[in-house]
Amino acid sequence: MDYRLIEEISLNHWPSLSTVLYDGWVLRFADGYTKRANCVNPIYASTLDVREKIRECENLYAAHRLPAVFKITPFVQPAHLDETLAEMGYIREDTISLQLADLERIREPRPASAVVEEDVTSRWLDSYCRFENVDDNDRTILERLLANIAAKKGFVTFRHDDRIVACGLGVVDRAYMGIFCIVTDIHYRNRGFGEQMLLRLLQWGKANGARYGYLQVHTKNEPALRLYAKLGFSEIYRYWYRIKQDK
Repeated sequence: MDYRLIEEISLNHWPSLSTVLYDGWVLRFADGYTKRANCVNPIYASTLDVREKIRECENLYAAHRLPAVFKITPFVQPAHLDETLAEMGYIREDTISLQLADLERIREPRPASAVVEEDVTSRWLDSYCRFENVDDNDRTILERLLANIAAKKGFVTFRHDDRIVACGLGVVDRAYMGIFCIVTDIHYRNRGFGEQMLLRLLQWGKANGARYGYLQVHTKNEPALRLYAKLGFSEIYRYWYRIKQDK
């Protein structure tokens, strides 16, 4: 399995507002909302002098009033980029585990109040932004990002006591479903709602042609790591970000 394909697909599943292609590097801009959508993804062949490229990226992000952030995966080009960034004063932040599950092995969810809709609704947006404390400006950016997803989308919500208590997003493309925005209301956690919601979303992805599900989780998020392991996910690689240290 070509894991770099998953990295490429993930760029489509969580898009930016604008993209610049620069000698094999993919530069993404989204007004600062999420690192994933506002960083350099150096995953294709690079031919120019790497230090000159880094300085040009710094200039491009500064023009957007954003810091230069590089996403460091096992597939970076050139291979020594992480070391070069460290030498240039970039610090390492946020180690992320990319995990994969075979959907043929996913168990069926219990009958529950989990619903998947293929268009974003104000109910889903209201719930997600409330659970994650997303302000009005970032909500507007989020809506634009979601509208930029070209692949098939599934917006899942879980209801309890006649209210939405958990929500998430699945995006299906080329036999893979990416899982994003998984969150449960802080007052309803540790009750199995997130697990059942995820099982429903994985079932939906499988029904829509996905053979594998993937997700990205911070290596320090122990509750999420336990949940995903229970559902059959396991790590296939890690990535992190390099950000220029303030002087």
